[in-house]
Amino acid sequence: MDHHTVSSIMEVIQEFVPKDTSIAIANDKQYIYYQPSKQIDLKIKPGDQIREGTATFKALKVKQKISDYIDKNILGISYFGMSVPIVEGNQLKGCVTAILPRKPITFPTSFLTVKSNDRWLPLPFNQIMFLEAQSRKTNVHSSSLVGTHKFNLTELEFFLPTDLFIRCHRSYIININFIAEIHPDSHSTFLLIMKDGAKIPVSQTYASQFRKILCF
Repeated sequence: MDHHTVSSIMEVIQEFVPKDTSIAIANDKQYIYYQPSKQIDLKIKPGDQIREGTATFKALKVKQKISDYIDKNILGISYFGMSVPIVEGNQLKGCVTAILPRKPITFPTSFLTVKSNDRWLPLPFNQIMFLEAQSRKTNVHSSSLVGTHKFNLTELEFFLPTDLFIRCHRSYIININFIAEIHPDSHSTFLLIMKDGAKIPVSQTYASQFRKILCF
């Protein structure tokens, strides 16, 4: 693909994707264009080889559009990628990938369906206090019950609404509306006291983003 082709592709893409989406364009072997966003930046450079496991690699391999969560072990940052291969005739020319920090919400529900005492209960988002990873299960805590969900925290993080939920630890996602107090726990971490009395740590990994979101 020449520069004119890339420019034409970008004009079309910018009409359809959110402004905080990063865009990568590749030929069949390497990236030839990358536009990072303020929201997420994979540090790709033109000329970088396409790494196995990325959304771009997967789309080129199957020669079909893919939408997939990519673990941080691949490029150092987890992301949700939507990749579309460019095919002329039967020849694979390249791929365009939209890179988002989380999976777009594509379903109209505002609740999680959790399992509790051999039954399933729809639990509205605004009733969930926090989610906890424990013994390979995800426990969902509300004021009225504790249930389990089949998705892990990373999968849930990608579609829980960001105006309510924050990842604060590898084992916890909390609903900010249920924070009662925030205590300093060490030089760069915190301890949350939830409205039900539960104590939840904010790890160093998430502390900076936590402070930024809560503006303190």
